[in-house]
Amino acid sequence: MTLAVFALLLLGAVPIALVLALSAAWYIVDSGNTLLFASYPQQLFGAIEHYGLLAIPLFMLAGELMNEGGLTRRLIDLARILVGGFRGGLVYINLVANMMMAAIVGSAASQIAIMSRAMVPAMEQEGYDKPFAAAVTAAGGLMSPIIPPSMLFVLFGVIAQVPIADMFIAGILPGLLMGGLFFIAITAIGLVQQYPRGDWPSRAQARHYLWMGLPAVSIPLIIIGGILSGLATPTESAALASLAALLIGRYVYRDLSFDRLPRILERTAINAGLVIMLIAAAGVFGWVIIYEQLPQMAAAWIAALTTDPFLFLLLVIGVLLLVGMIVDGIAALILVVPILLPIATQQFDITPYQFGVVVSLTLVLGLLTPPVGAGLFIASSMTGVPPLRIFRALLPFLLMSLIALVLLAWQPWLTLALL
Repeated sequence: MTLAVFALLLLGAVPIALVLALSAAWYIVDSGNTLLFASYPQQLFGAIEHYGLLAIPLFMLAGELMNEGGLTRRLIDLARILVGGFRGGLVYINLVANMMMAAIVGSAASQIAIMSRAMVPAMEQEGYDKPFAAAVTAAGGLMSPIIPPSMLFVLFGVIAQVPIADMFIAGILPGLLMGGLFFIAITAIGLVQQYPRGDWPSRAQARHYLWMGLPAVSIPLIIIGGILSGLATPTESAALASLAALLIGRYVYRDLSFDRLPRILERTAINAGLVIMLIAAAGVFGWVIIYEQLPQMAAAWIAALTTDPFLFLLLVIGVLLLVGMIVDGIAALILVVPILLPIATQQFDITPYQFGVVVSLTLVLGLLTPPVGAGLFIASSMTGVPPLRIFRALLPFLLMSLIALVLLAWQPWLTLALL
């Protein structure tokens, strides 16, 4: 009956946080064990009572400050020095800038929104097909959950009780792999579509872009360098990045005025509040799942299907692709990890780091696939292109993402080599 209530609320377009919280409450009523209501508030607050979760609003704030302070535009200009002169240079600039932004923002949805505003109009002006421009920008957002910092990695580290810094390190090679595969896709498409010829910046322009871009590059260096060196935790690195973005935007680029800070903080608070509320609701729903011993039942079912770790991960990818199409990635992560992680580590000897990278990337694909596809709708609202036209243009990038997933499931060293 609880499953029916969950499905009814979900199909009724009720916000996912309320779906999870109400379904958990219904389970308690339906089971007749109303004493569980005494633990309900404790489970809600217990799910968000973790220091590592402070990194989420701080990374969101860093992204907002970068966008308002002109740092995003300077990163795009810096990418022109690296790839701007290739045929289809603006496509490669889009991808390289997305990789730089992925090392700062940590949220695929936020990155798609920011980069759609910055890149799609510029690509359209140079003669690129608008749905393709929106698709390239949205595909770049897929790297945000695996190139550190990553909101999903923060959550996975909290749930799996593994160091968040180690999760970030485990995502570096997979992020570069994704970027490389996307470059291959762009090159293959360019052979068919004949992109507009790119222009290398002049020596004077290159010096200007480099000089102006160096302060913006310091943000990902602060985040990743602080974590890799052990000088700062992910949460502390996020706070330092936010402070650096504020100072650079205000005093170096002078694009950020203090008058805009209240709006920036308001947007950050609202977006972070939505995420934290979702984590709390998913926590109480996960408590119900564990109370019902669903992990043990799932383990018995999977053990009857295969004993091979690679096949197990392929099964997980297949199931989570379907889950991610319907349920928000953050909620899905909190729901599935308590069930599947013990099976992966205990029965198949899969490390939490490999499992976390595979699960996070699989779930974020749902951001760009119907019927929910929040990332599709974000890109559509920012560009005015219908979601299905963006989805059709996205298919080569989704195929490359699936190839990356298979490689990550097959070769554990891709996630473990730097640890």
